[in-house]
Amino acid sequence: MKRFPQAHATHPQWRMAAAMVVAQLRAQMALPDHASQPSLGLLYITDHYAGEAEALLEWMSAELPEVTDWAGTVGVGVSASNVEYFDEPALSVMLCDLSPDQYRVFSGVAPLSASGRADGGEGFVAHTALVHADAGTPEVGELIAEMAERTGSGYLFGGLAGSRGPTLQFALGSAGTLSGHGAASGVFHGGLSGVAFGRGVGIVSRVTQGAQPIAATHVVTESDGHLVVRLDGEPALDVLLRELEISLDHPEHAMRRLRHTLVGVTRPGPDGAPLAPSEASHRRGAFGHEVIVRHIIGLDPVRRGVAIAELAPEGSRLAFCERHVQAARADLMRVCAEVREELEPEELLFGAGAAEVEAAPRPARSIAGAVYVSCAGRGGPHFGGPSAELQIVRHALGDVPLVGFFAGGEIAHHRLYGYTGVLTVFVREG
Repeated sequence: MKRFPQAHATHPQWRMAAAMVVAQLRAQMALPDHASQPSLGLLYITDHYAGEAEALLEWMSAELPEVTDWAGTVGVGVSASNVEYFDEPALSVMLCDLSPDQYRVFSGVAPLSASGRADGGEGFVAHTALVHADAGTPEVGELIAEMAERTGSGYLFGGLAGSRGPTLQFALGSAGTLSGHGAASGVFHGGLSGVAFGRGVGIVSRVTQGAQPIAATHVVTESDGHLVVRLDGEPALDVLLRELEISLDHPEHAMRRLRHTLVGVTRPGPDGAPLAPSEASHRRGAFGHEVIVRHIIGLDPVRRGVAIAELAPEGSRLAFCERHVQAARADLMRVCAEVREELEPEELLFGAGAAEVEAAPRPARSIAGAVYVSCAGRGGPHFGGPSAELQIVRHALGDVPLVGFFAGGEIAHHRLYGYTGVLTVFVREG
């Protein structure tokens, strides 16, 4: 596996932007340390190009005939190494140097089966998957969890398409489609699509949260659907008002405070017992990947309950929280550091002398490419300025090829998150 070629461009006319991207990719493919014959392309566009998506994919496929498979989606913004494009016409592309027998593009016309095999992919079994989904798809959260069960590791990464107009996904695979489903242009609306990867494709992935708890975490002791009635046996609304130091007798002040307040929910474990926060997240006073952040959608003064945009069954843990710029920056730097640490070679001779350790073979692992999916509400000013979020990633990981988009919801593990970033790197072994 060689370094993945990656390019990005902005222009009012998609053909000009695409031509600039192809020129950059061709120049990199001629370099000795970059892949010269990559077969999988990841394509992300801003919603300015959504109306021309089919023409754009067709043009890119013709200009890069060696790339036989494509996947991607639309976002309100797209990202590349050290830069993000918001509210402007742009595209970001990365060409992945992966063995064709180690990945499969899947979609509605080429689904991933319950056994983890894609149509036309005899002998291929999915281990992980990059997933793009449409937020308007009914029960999309359940479909994501079901998709995770079709992989050997149960791990997904990706996000929901984000657009101020129609949403779409790119999924064009060389393995074919299901018989009877007709021809496909490679551009889909609704449902799920993406790329499944075999066990031979090494990835390291982390979730970074963008919210910080205001006070202690509570156990949900009574709930009714989306309405949390009691926390630790106390009316949930009373807990919320006390922790925010507000009163419904002063509605204007209370509403200003409530607009900036979210909830972090951790579902109970398989045995119904509350899941304790991870040790690392507890130490730093922040949320771990087990927490899902959602909106407060209403208050019930009669039942003294708090309605949230998530089901919180009894036994769940819940903490009121708020978006916090410094916490988001620190957590992003933390996950980047964890990725780097996982790539560091381990000492192979425990207790050996310095000379023996120096002589021991060490695996040279590096990053061939990266995908970063961030919440549409995180980019730009939330981190202090344009492209600040991507600059943090580059400062921590170095100048690595990176593509991504700003989503309407982020996918990691088997869950759908909000206000998070999902960083995934492809590992290149020495």
